[in-house]
Amino acid sequence: MHLWNTFDKETLEKHLAEIGHKYITISFYQYAHISDPKAFRDHLYKTWMALDIVGRTYVATEGINAQIAVPKVNLSRFRELLYQIECLNGVRLNFAVEEKQDEFSFLKLKIKVRSKILADGLNDATFDVTKKGVHLDAQAFNDLTNDPNTLLIDFRNHYEWEVGHFEGAILPDVDTFRESLPFIENTVLKGNEDKNIVMYCTGGVRCEKASAWFKHRGFKNVHQLEGGIIKYANDCKEKGLKNKFIGKNFVFDERRAERITSDIIAICHQCGTPADNHTNCANEACHLLFIQCDSCKTKMENCCSDACINVIHLPIEEQKKLRKGKNLSNLIYKKGRSEALPFQDKKEKPLALVNQALKNSNS
Repeated sequence: MHLWNTFDKETLEKHLAEIGHKYITISFYQYAHISDPKAFRDHLYKTWMALDIVGRTYVATEGINAQIAVPKVNLSRFRELLYQIECLNGVRLNFAVEEKQDEFSFLKLKIKVRSKILADGLNDATFDVTKKGVHLDAQAFNDLTNDPNTLLIDFRNHYEWEVGHFEGAILPDVDTFRESLPFIENTVLKGNEDKNIVMYCTGGVRCEKASAWFKHRGFKNVHQLEGGIIKYANDCKEKGLKNKFIGKNFVFDERRAERITSDIIAICHQCGTPADNHTNCANEACHLLFIQCDSCKTKMENCCSDACINVIHLPIEEQKKLRKGKNLSNLIYKKGRSEALPFQDKKEKPLALVNQALKNSNS
């Protein structure tokens, strides 16, 4: 059998509709020492293909990071087979907060071997990513973030916290995880070594590596939200706890976000009205992901600019010529970073944001 997908999007959508599974979106990660990532990857691919699982997974010598959709009828078997793998026995599974049965979170199964499951820009052979900080459940997180001696840091990128974040969190204006590590250490943590450091991200994989790194760098009171925003939202709902997250939780699949609360804290990047839905520019040679209200979505034909509207009305062959040889993968999540968008996020500069948050935490 082929150990990779060979079909186009239309064929994949038709296939998923025909088999008629009701899927549940699951994410999980595990930092572990994997000696042969290629063999590990192939085993997962063959096992999961047999269960009609779709999604995106990265495997490396440092562990695994998975975002997948599992047919509900195969959930028990999936869990059974997963837990038979020694390093994944009992691994925490994060189930989607919001699941819409009329749309697919993923269309195909993609499992890739990488040098790291999370690109970090670090080059330190003495760093052990498994020596992590203290995990906090939802109640402990709420309690510790009520402490005025606590720094609450959003470890996601600017385009994620723009549509939803925790109350009182420091929101660094960064584009990547590797950019976050030095920025947060230099502008937030230095001089605040005596404070409680609490970090959160979508599912936990980023702040777990960050917590291990900051411990490695000598910081003592390092904590992370266990299971990230996904587990927190589910736990608050199930246990009747106060939910301190407002807005949407951005996710890296076809859904693009999960609604946590009804609050809309972002604005349309084209007209400035309250909005928090994302659109990929319909011009495949642009493909910018940005926030767009329903009115602008109709007026602009799912495009980010008039120039892109002109492109999508060209013959398909002309459009293909415009994007030939271009690698667009890095543009997809460059949300709000385009001069074509008149209402980009106009908040204060990153250092000012941090200083204000520190001032609030000290007051």
